[in-house]
Amino acid sequence: MKEQIDEPIKELINDVPQVGTLDWIGIRPQRRAPLKSLLEVKVTLEGGLTGDHFSTKFNKKRQVTLIQKEHLDGIASILAKEILPNDTRRNLVIEGINLLSLRDRQFSIGKVVLEGTGYCHPCSRMEENLGPGGYNAMRGHGGLTARVVKEGTIHVGDKVKLITQ
Repeated sequence: MKEQIDEPIKELINDVPQVGTLDWIGIRPQRRAPLKSLLEVKVTLEGGLTGDHFSTKFNKKRQVTLIQKEHLDGIASILAKEILPNDTRRNLVIEGINLLSLRDRQFSIGKVVLEGTGYCHPCSRMEENLGPGGYNAMRGHGGLTARVVKEGTIHVGDKVKLITQ
């Protein structure tokens, strides 16, 4: 049964005036390989980010993974150590917009259009990458998964915004 949302809350949910910025791009050339940092990447309908090992596996709901830059600071605070973007194994780091407000919605990064498909929960690799407590530090801060709606090339510095109907 779908939850009823009253009109004032629905209006607030639909109003995302913030515009974010793509701060970092990373691809995994092969399984368990370190992420390779890029300044730009081609995004395709068929496979997500070109060169990412997931691009050879078609999982439409999880073609791209995103995390908020602000959450990296939170995770770093919890673990009392510096956390780099590639430590979280997410493809894109976004700054200045609440990624959870983009779940189940279409948004643009430059000319590319993605649709937020779900939460990107941490996996057991977070203990390996971040150290003891890494998994729990990431809980609630894991970011978003997305599928590609419109392909193109994205660049570090591109604007991230909700597409309003």
